[in-house]
Amino acid sequence: MINKYVLLLLSSVFIAACSQILLKKSAKEEHSSKIKEYLNLKVIVGYGMMFASTIFSILGFRGLDYKNGPIIEAFGYIFIMILSRIFLKEKITTKKVIGNSLIILGIIVFYI
Repeated sequence: MINKYVLLLLSSVFIAACSQILLKKSAKEEHSSKIKEYLNLKVIVGYGMMFASTIFSILGFRGLDYKNGPIIEAFGYIFIMILSRIFLKEKITTKKVIGNSLIILGIIVFYI
């Protein structure tokens, strides 16, 4: 059974990945002024999600050994690759697949 603290930390990583995608989508848009570039709905929600991600991380680390944190945080690279393909239509290159495969291999080796 998966520990609730692991789920909190995984949720934190996923929320942070979603936030990064949202912020990148906002950065790609044209804005009529500098103020609207930094104060629009996507940016405000994106930073709000980053704040929520921080809170989830703090709560998740309360019940985990600190050595497990970086391993769980590494899932962020995988989430970003998948979400950027879905929402930003970015290509998944061979280098990205190799890099994420190495991350997954490292996670497996660490836990075995």
